[in-house]
This record gives sequence, structure tokens and C-alpha cells, in this order.
Amino acid sequence: MKKFFSLTSLTTVTLLLTFSINPASAATEKGWRYWGYFQAAPGSNTWNYALTGPAGSTPKDGAIEGWKFSFSSDTVDTGNPTLKPNFKAICAGVKPQAGMARIGVVVEFGLRSIAPKGESVQQTIRQCVSVKAGTNGLDILSKVVPVRTSAEGFVCGLNNFPAKECSTEIQTPKSLAKKK
Repeated sequence: MKKFFSLTSLTTVTLLLTFSINPASAATEKGWRYWGYFQAAPGSNTWNYALTGPAGSTPKDGAIEGWKFSFSSDTVDTGNPTLKPNFKAICAGVKPQAGMARIGVVVEFGLRSIAPKGESVQQTIRQCVSVKAGTNGLDILSKVVPVRTSAEGFVCGLNNFPAKECSTEIQTPKSLAKKK
């Protein structure tokens, strides 16, 4: 009888843990996939989420502009670009010029699990551009990849990814759903 009680208790605990780890709400949660804009100031090796849009940002020589196709919901955030900002590595060999700014650009196409159906995630782009000092982030980005924006000015597609949508709400992919 004691063994039966222990087995039953163990089964009950296992079932309770299973239901608490896989709540039904996580399966129905929605979030947004979009192009996130990040910046690293000259000399910094950490990303910061940009507080202004790229048209209103004028990075200084030595800065890095980061773009990541991201997913965010109440419980999930795919975070900063995975490639650490490293100006020396990105802009090695690009000499400073008077009146110009050297800006590192990183474009990360995100996780396969958030890519629109039928579209492939592209390789991360890492490039240095030399632009006239005071050039805004959108013009800098346009020197690296084709940019598609919405009428409201949102960055919708980079290098034709995604091909059509713009900041779309989707179900949280199962691979990203947080286990509680």
C-alpha cells in the first residue's frame, strides 16, 4: 500500500509540474516581429536599444548601428544583436578622413522561428561605411542594404527581408515560449 501511495503521489506531482511548466496561455500569446534598431557609441562594446528612429539619429565617427529582425511579447524578447559591437573589427583598414564619419553597421536577420513563412533568414551583414559627418542612421543603413519603409516611416524590410510585411503581430513561436 505504501508503494502505491508513493507512486500515486509521484504521478500527481509530475502532472502538476507538467501543467505548470506548459501553461495554455503561453501557447496563445501573441507578439510582434519587427526590425529592432540598436546603437553602440564610439568606444562601447555593448548595444543599447535606440531611443529615436534612424532618421533622427546622427552617429559620430566610431559608432556602430545595429539592426536585428526581432520578436517581442509580454514574456519574450529576442534581445540585442548577437554579434558584439566591435568597431575595430568592423572598420579595420578604413582610414579617417576630414569631414567624414566611419560607422560600423550590423544587420542580423533574426531567428528562423520568427521568419515569415516561405522566407529564409539571411547571413548577418557586417560592414563599415564612410559618410559625411552628420549623416543620419537611415541614410547610413541605405548605404549597406536596400531599405523598405512604411508611409509612417517604420523600417519594414532590409535587403528585401521580409518581402512584404511590416511589424506584424504573430503567435509566439513554441520555441520561444517561456516555460514557467
